Amino acid sequence: MFDWIFAFAHFFLLIGLLGYAFYSLIIRNYGRGILLLIFLGLYYFFILHKAVKKEIVRKRGGRAPK
Repeated sequence: MFDWIFAFAHFFLLIGLLGYAFYSLIIRNYGRGILLLIFLGLYYFFILHKAVKKEIVRKRGGRAPK
């Protein structure tokens, strides 16, 4: 149960931060918006990407990704 709460809390925080980055771009605060998008991209590729690929393979039934 705690794993689900932890996952959803982080998911909503990630979505909220992504929304704030786009909001910053809309109000023409380009430095903050671009910096947030860069750090979110780095966070995804260095932290989440490996786990996302493993989950996709698990959902497909163990087939290796191309």
